[in-house]
Amino acid sequence: MGRERKIALGLAAGFLAAYFLPVEAARFQGAVTESLRLVRWYAREHVLLCLVPAFFIAGAIGVFVRQDAVMKYFGPKAHKALAYGVASVSGTILAVCSCTVLPLFGGIYLRGAGLGPAIAFLYSGPAINVLAIVLTARVLGWQLGLARSVGAVSFSVVIGLLMHLIFLKEERAKAAQVQDVYMGDDDGKDHPLWQVALYFLSMVGILVFANWGKPMEPAGVWFAIYKTKWIVTALFAVLLGLCLWRFFRVRLAYIALAAVPPLLLAGAFPGHPVVAFAAGSAGLTVLTFVGGADLKDWRDQTWGFAKQILPLLFMGVLAAGFFLGSPGSKDAGIVPNVWIQALVGDSPSSLLSIFGKPEGTHIQWLETIWPLWTNLFASITGALMYFATLTEVPILRGLLDSGMGQGPALALLLAGPALSLPSMLVINSILGPRKTLTFVGLVVAMATITGMIFGGLVT
Repeated sequence: MGRERKIALGLAAGFLAAYFLPVEAARFQGAVTESLRLVRWYAREHVLLCLVPAFFIAGAIGVFVRQDAVMKYFGPKAHKALAYGVASVSGTILAVCSCTVLPLFGGIYLRGAGLGPAIAFLYSGPAINVLAIVLTARVLGWQLGLARSVGAVSFSVVIGLLMHLIFLKEERAKAAQVQDVYMGDDDGKDHPLWQVALYFLSMVGILVFANWGKPMEPAGVWFAIYKTKWIVTALFAVLLGLCLWRFFRVRLAYIALAAVPPLLLAGAFPGHPVVAFAAGSAGLTVLTFVGGADLKDWRDQTWGFAKQILPLLFMGVLAAGFFLGSPGSKDAGIVPNVWIQALVGDSPSSLLSIFGKPEGTHIQWLETIWPLWTNLFASITGALMYFATLTEVPILRGLLDSGMGQGPALALLLAGPALSLPSMLVINSILGPRKTLTFVGLVVAMATITGMIFGGLVT
């Protein structure tokens, strides 16, 4: 009866929600439109350039990376300084968003990496982006830039270690189980290390340079890289083709045929390189059907990650757009922007004015808890919002100009890029609800505390 009662209650709740759906309300209509707009933006800006290369890399990890290598550097019994050191600085190379890092995290975790190093990698991948940190210092001030860089590196290590300690019993059981499986059979493909390294270098290069963000200033090294990013991406694509030919015995004629559509489309649509990129991705998929058993396994692993992760990501993006709007939106989500700005200000005066209190009103208990509240709210909001790489900086600039405090700004910077509602859904499918809630709670708690300390130091 218990199961039937839950089904009946669920149906009743669904009926009531549908019956009282406020479809006539302008804010509700705007929030629905905003959720669809965010999904369209996400599909255009991130699926082809970010997620597709990430899925291919994650699939390759599952097929071509030997389990003993993962166990040696990231496993539960790996040298802690090496494991956490490598994982904590991975974002300086990858420069990906919270969703793009998920297939890579799933690849190394399911391959046998310990929970602690895997979590450190999961946090650091989107959080420790050199270009984002430089942009933060340039646009938001050197104090925030320095605090973000120090906080992101230390967060990844501390949160990873805490997750390892909290779930120590499960980690020991997993270590024994993985070790037994490894001693019996390591199904990693037998390719020399230098071949595997070159193969992964080509794919990581495509991922990094295809997503290289445009700097604020049209000058300097970062802008020079941005101007040539598609040339560099094409060179890494050529390197990948050579790897498929020499290491995986794909016929050179097939590779040349797969390269024809991207070249033609690049010439036909010079201002839309993503069209050629999409054709190249489709060509690579076709090559996996003519490349033998190795590439078939690669394709199967890649598809496994895609069908597990993509639906959850799109559901999360829809929800994030509905509640908080899309980047650059003006008060379009179901939660008004004016409320968000009032709840993260230096003082509660903006919030009191919304409730009709006269200017200069002081409520002692509210002012006492205000630093804790603003940093906690900024951390939770940042954890739920979706930030593409570099977009958090101009969004925060607008919030700071609207009265946001320095402490909540840092809290949002430390919680936002590493988490989002879409990423939480995917992490839950990999780790389960207990580990996911613990990870999210640790990020929010540490971001809140760090924001309070930073706010106290700079004011």
